[in-house]
Amino acid sequence: MISDFKSKESIRMNLLVKSVVNGVTQKGANYLSLVFQDKSGSIDGKFWDVRDAQAAIVKAGRVYEVHGEVLEYNKNLQLRVNLIKEVDENKIDLNDFVMVTDIPEEILKQKVDQAISSMKNKNYQRLVQEIFHEVGEDFYKYPAAAKIHHSFLGGLATHVTKMVDVADAICQLYPSLDRDLLISGILVHDIGKMVELSGPIMTEYTLEGKLLGHISIMQAKIMDTSKRLGLLKSEEAILLRHMVLAHHGHYEYGSPVLPMVKEAEILYLIDNLDARINTLDSALEQVKPGEFTSKLFALENRQFYKPKHQ
Repeated sequence: MISDFKSKESIRMNLLVKSVVNGVTQKGANYLSLVFQDKSGSIDGKFWDVRDAQAAIVKAGRVYEVHGEVLEYNKNLQLRVNLIKEVDENKIDLNDFVMVTDIPEEILKQKVDQAISSMKNKNYQRLVQEIFHEVGEDFYKYPAAAKIHHSFLGGLATHVTKMVDVADAICQLYPSLDRDLLISGILVHDIGKMVELSGPIMTEYTLEGKLLGHISIMQAKIMDTSKRLGLLKSEEAILLRHMVLAHHGHYEYGSPVLPMVKEAEILYLIDNLDARINTLDSALEQVKPGEFTSKLFALENRQFYKPKHQ
């Protein structure tokens, strides 16, 4: 598996091509920049001096037999590809090439159900219950992002349930917070990604995702749901819409409004905390103790050090 790769080893195995970009060197030679994936992780690859016939068969979203060497480049492992061969996909189990949450789906469902049933405010409870009834089981399949954080099958539910756990701890420390509003906002804040993103396998942005974005998609969904339930003008529906609209915390991060209630500010902070921890955990898994990660775009292009005792 990719997670077992070591520098200077040769590999010959089936891998999913997650993305492929054609390029040309300064000397005019064709090459491919690739991202390979299996259920253990992903790795960047380069196929130098690739011939036209070989480049033509390589398509994103398909599984190939890949021959190459594992190299270390800028503190990260990279695959230098020598050959890519087509395989019979009828004999391939795609589940072997999809990264999956380490939390069982049944546990994720229990956590969501418990969070909803624990609400004391019936208007928040009705709104969230109805939204989860509409989106159904797919909620537990979707990633939370295409690349940056929780970008795996079940990533959305994993992200949301961990945020609920953090929120419960914070509410214990700060009882002035409206727990029902905070938990409701956490549960629904990213559900628009189920329209914005194509799904857990070969995750891409949909047309609606590119043109509308998950924040406006979800705000509209809450508005429609609250209207159907006769709650359109209720303070709860308005506040829940605000939670979604403000959860990125800054205009430059995509929020059309800034947080203007305590719970919206805390939602933004919890969301950012969980996303950053997941990004850091993923990056630090790739380096040895005593080394730095590569620059992390999602964390202001900083490099992070992995202490030797870890």
